[in-house]
Amino acid sequence: MPLTLLNPAGLMKPDAYHQVAIATGSRQVHVAGQVAYDTEGRLVAPGDLAGQVAQALRNVATALTAAGATFSDVVRLTFYVVDWKREQMPAFVAGIERVAQEVRFVPAPASLIGVSVLFEPGILVEVEATAVVG
Repeated sequence: MPLTLLNPAGLMKPDAYHQVAIATGSRQVHVAGQVAYDTEGRLVAPGDLAGQVAQALRNVATALTAAGATFSDVVRLTFYVVDWKREQMPAFVAGIERVAQEVRFVPAPASLIGVSVLFEPGILVEVEATAVVG
């Protein structure tokens, strides 16, 4: 199956992986876990779950756009949240609401998984997306 790997403009360019994989055939788009980094790799909204959710979703939207997709094409979202507690739900939802119109967020099937730590201190949330286009 042909595969195109992208590190789109507007996202940090990691050395060890690509931000987006496009598999042709059924045209699936798999977006690597996005966190609240700006284009320079600086953490946005330290200590603020709502702010980090919003930035991570902006980054997902940027990756989807680079692959010719939108949140309307997303078939699966996975959210990983550090030290998740039910009491965090209002801040989590506030982050989504903060950017819902901006990124034209469509609530796809999703999982929210509590984790003890993500790959770097200070990162509170990571978001993965899978989209099918066409």
